[in-house]
Amino acid sequence: MDRENSAASVMSGAIASARHGLAHVFVRDLTLKAMLGVHDFEKLEPQRVIINVDLTVRERNDPLEDDIHKVVSYEKVVDHIKAIVADGHVHLVETLAEMIAEKSLENPHVVAARVRVEKPDIFPEARSVGVEIERRKDDS
Repeated sequence: MDRENSAASVMSGAIASARHGLAHVFVRDLTLKAMLGVHDFEKLEPQRVIINVDLTVRERNDPLEDDIHKVVSYEKVVDHIKAIVADGHVHLVETLAEMIAEKSLENPHVVAARVRVEKPDIFPEARSVGVEIERRKDDS
């Protein structure tokens, strides 16, 4: 099994794999205020969203040498998410998740992305509602 195809099988478990040369970079429960939603009241002011991202990353063969430029930086992942959210109103959580996955996959070392976007303040009876997607470089 080649490394690209192995990413697809590993991503389902969102784990690192030494055998396949894959690392797992993640962001947990990033809570931001976002202009998000289709209803008129959702277009008036930002609401809380919780974003989780799991990235399957192809490891490099060269030594890390404790150099941040040789890894997929979770700081950059967070910065990209913040920029996407700050860019303006989005109607659907699905669209926001797709935008985050697309930006994540622009990194040449990221082979798969799983993104969850939750809206925690929609229904008092539910902790949150939202969507989770998974995208791979080989998806068309």
